[in-house]
Amino acid sequence: MSRSLAFVLNVPETPQDPEDSQEPSPYDESEVHDSFHQLIQEQSRWVAEEGLELQQRVLGAGALGASGSDRQALLGPEGAPVYSTATLRILASMPSRTIGRSRGAIISQYYSRTVRLRRRAGRPQLRDVGRSARPSLRLYDLELDPVVLEEEEKRGLLVKELQGLTVAQRDHMLRGMPLSLAEKRCLREESRPPRGKRRVRGHHGLLSCCSRLRDSCILASHNLGLTLLSGLQALMPWHYALKRIGGQFGSSVLSYFLFLKTLLAFNTLLLLPLLAFIVAVQAAFPPAPSGSTPAFRGLELLTGGGCFTHTVMYYGYYSNVTLNQPCASPLDGGQCTPAAGGLPYNMPLAYLFTVGVAFFITCITLVYSMSHSFGESYRVGSTSGVHAVTVFCSWDYKVTQKWASRLQHDNIRTQLKELLADGQLWQRPRRACGRLQQAAVLGLVWLLCLGTTLVCALAVYTFSELMIQSRVSAERDWALLALPLVVCLLNLGAPYLFRVLAVLERHDSPVLEVYVAICRNLILKVVIVGILCYHWLGRRVGTLKDQCWEDFVGQELYRLMVMDFIFTLLDTLLGELVWRLISEKRSQRKGKPEFDIAGNVLELIYGQTLTWLGVLFSPLLPAMQIIKLLFLFYVKKTSLMANCQAPRRPWKASHMSTVFISLLCFPSFLGAAVFLCYAIWQVKPSSICGPFRTLDTMYEAGKVWVRQLEEAGPGVSWLPWIHRYLVESAFPIYLASALLLAVIYLNIQVVKGQRKVICLLKEQLSNEGEDKIFLINKLQRIYERKERSRAFQPWEAWKQLLRKAAGDPVASAGQRDDRGASQPPERGPLPTPLSGRVGRTEEAVMPPAVFTDDWDAQ
Repeated sequence: MSRSLAFVLNVPETPQDPEDSQEPSPYDESEVHDSFHQLIQEQSRWVAEEGLELQQRVLGAGALGASGSDRQALLGPEGAPVYSTATLRILASMPSRTIGRSRGAIISQYYSRTVRLRRRAGRPQLRDVGRSARPSLRLYDLELDPVVLEEEEKRGLLVKELQGLTVAQRDHMLRGMPLSLAEKRCLREESRPPRGKRRVRGHHGLLSCCSRLRDSCILASHNLGLTLLSGLQALMPWHYALKRIGGQFGSSVLSYFLFLKTLLAFNTLLLLPLLAFIVAVQAAFPPAPSGSTPAFRGLELLTGGGCFTHTVMYYGYYSNVTLNQPCASPLDGGQCTPAAGGLPYNMPLAYLFTVGVAFFITCITLVYSMSHSFGESYRVGSTSGVHAVTVFCSWDYKVTQKWASRLQHDNIRTQLKELLADGQLWQRPRRACGRLQQAAVLGLVWLLCLGTTLVCALAVYTFSELMIQSRVSAERDWALLALPLVVCLLNLGAPYLFRVLAVLERHDSPVLEVYVAICRNLILKVVIVGILCYHWLGRRVGTLKDQCWEDFVGQELYRLMVMDFIFTLLDTLLGELVWRLISEKRSQRKGKPEFDIAGNVLELIYGQTLTWLGVLFSPLLPAMQIIKLLFLFYVKKTSLMANCQAPRRPWKASHMSTVFISLLCFPSFLGAAVFLCYAIWQVKPSSICGPFRTLDTMYEAGKVWVRQLEEAGPGVSWLPWIHRYLVESAFPIYLASALLLAVIYLNIQVVKGQRKVICLLKEQLSNEGEDKIFLINKLQRIYERKERSRAFQPWEAWKQLLRKAAGDPVASAGQRDDRGASQPPERGPLPTPLSGRVGRTEEAVMPPAVFTDDWDAQ
């Protein structure tokens, strides 16, 4: 009668040191360990790997016994291979997956830093301390809850080390930790010494009165600076509003308000020198009144005439004398000579140089802004990887208020919509007939738009000639508003017609649609402004010989700016509101209109062009533009929130700012600079008003000053030389143009080089990812071969044991011969996963474990 075989597994206890053994030391065992956290982590990994290895061997043996065939790699739900536990454990320990993974890792990292700081401060090293004073690794119960215990121990060690640092070192260390504010507050509170000890230190005089006073002053100044900074941010009208607009309507609508902010900065920079060197000086030394000043009637706010004519608002008010000196009569036909002992201020020269310097500063700032925007927009060629950065790195964990978190949530959501919309843009496939039809529609729409622009130009030219033929008296100055009214009506109506015609084109890309609308509106504005410039300098100068034509041009520009502002307000408040009401009534739902980016941006560029054209004739025109932009910002923001909706097809305006700055530079600023240069060098000034009334051209004020310097003596002879060879000569202009072209060429080459470097770096990152995939696959194949060999060995041992139990002499002899020949002495069986966790012997009806290191070596 056969008996059931019972095998007793001698599972050894968890190896422990004897009681009189010494505790391990990180300095005695290994010099590379600088913290107890690393030792704890190694101990935990050793225990976990042993248990996992045993579990895998048993499972592998069972699977092999059941199937009797080689195991294949499992596939995930989407066909991806499922890696083994050992492979996943190695992957989890890679630097890219462990850095910043947990709070415990961060605490351990900064604990090591505090240890190094304390060592530098003269703290005795751990090797010099008795072993009984060192913390024992055996005190950590790794099998209960190792994660919690390790984190608590690391936190306690970090708090102790922080308490040993100075206040400055402790604050610096806490400030640099990548933890939440709540965690930092808790660590700061726990690391502070008790109040009794602090009183003892103060009692012993370690913290003197002077140091306390110094700390109080520093803290007060820091708080004052934060208060002033927060107050300065509150004064900015675009601080919170821009974030809200970007979060709700996207970067395309936000680009309009950012461009408005840029124009506000340009006008402020232009106004400051004009106020300092022209307006303020002339207001301090006003000229003698030439006649009676008309009373204020209220209509001057629209026409710009009347009592405004005899103020610093216009060119004709400024005198042609050397200020601070007595002069018999400013209209005698000559310059006043300065008296002895005075401080002369040549007003004509100051007027000319201030306008020139202000324009030069604006030009430099504009070119720098354009190059900076170009570098930010076009330096990186592709947007691959931006989705992951937006998803995982966009959230600001310092945000604590509910409204701020909601705003940031909307902003990230809108960014993701724009990125996904850019990736989903596709060109609809069309046949040859469809392409011909699309080309015919595009050609027809462009012909209609150009025809509309031509009609508007003819209307402006005809009406301007009619205004020249019909003289307007002082009592009928309201008739001067006719030409600005016609111009503003055309500027308002033509873009609406362009938008209706654009519906027929059906562009696939919303970006292309905006660019086409900008191009059409730009052509309209440029043609109308060009006709007006010819009307002012070509026609009005000849018809106003006995009047101050500079004042008339300044008033015309003032009227155009005021009427443009009024029509913009009407279009914003009434047009968008009425459009929203009609859409909601017809569609029985909230069908708000979209914000017209192209039309609104071109309105801003048009208004800024009028400002630059009128700087020479009205020095305070930039101040009017600043007031207009401030009002426009609030009006547009309110109308946007109430009457408009986000674009139905979201798109990312990555290059919009660059396009807007480029349009502001080349058609707008360049055209205004050509207009003013022609007025200064070619047009004869009025003989009855202004600082250049006695000269043939405005530029002659510089020549008169150079002649005066030549007569003054040899001490200032270098100034006439500079004027003669650097200003009047054409060679410096060619040299400056060549240098500018060289700088532009070098900048282009630098941008190309940076693009190549970025492409190489992206390719290197891609290759690194492929290398990791290759190494992971290699590791998986090696592990599978090793696992199959391990699974096969216990099956052979099981068969030999069965033969031996059945009394097979061949198997017993073979086993004795093999062991006597080559096999090492058999070690005790390793514990099963259950016994390894419990740590005690068990009985089981299964073959003994023969997974030794020698079998693994095979």
